[in-house]
Amino acid sequence: MTKATDMNAAMKDIMGAFPIDTKGMEDAFKNQAALSEKLSGVALSAAEKSAEISSAWTKSTLAKMSDMAKAKAEPADYAKAMTDFASANAEVAAENMAAFAEVAKKVQMDTVELMMSAGKDLQDDAAKAVKKATDDVTAAAKKATSK
Repeated sequence: MTKATDMNAAMKDIMGAFPIDTKGMEDAFKNQAALSEKLSGVALSAAEKSAEISSAWTKSTLAKMSDMAKAKAEPADYAKAMTDFASANAEVAAENMAAFAEVAKKVQMDTVELMMSAGKDLQDDAAKAVKKATDDVTAAAKKATSK
């Protein structure tokens, strides 16, 4: 009579031959958390700088509007005040748009730098993991064939 194969024991032997390294998963999680923290820092810094630019732009516009809103002696003075306001506002808008562009440029450069660094770290980690897995499988194969 044939003896039935104990599948539980066979699966236990198979899984025991190829142990799972949870340290690799923990390291990957830590690396991802660190990258997220750095990217969040870049985004928050850009948001802060953008808010500062917007606030200064608003204050400047309101100051110019208060000059424009003052009573004038001649009707032509109102037209001149409106023209001066529009001209000054256009100039300030160009300056502020350039400042926003600089913020965006810095965000882009910082993000690319972080991603390049993360890619290099990931490549190094992957190489180490593959070497360790190869060594583990080789050791398990030698152990299995020596029985």
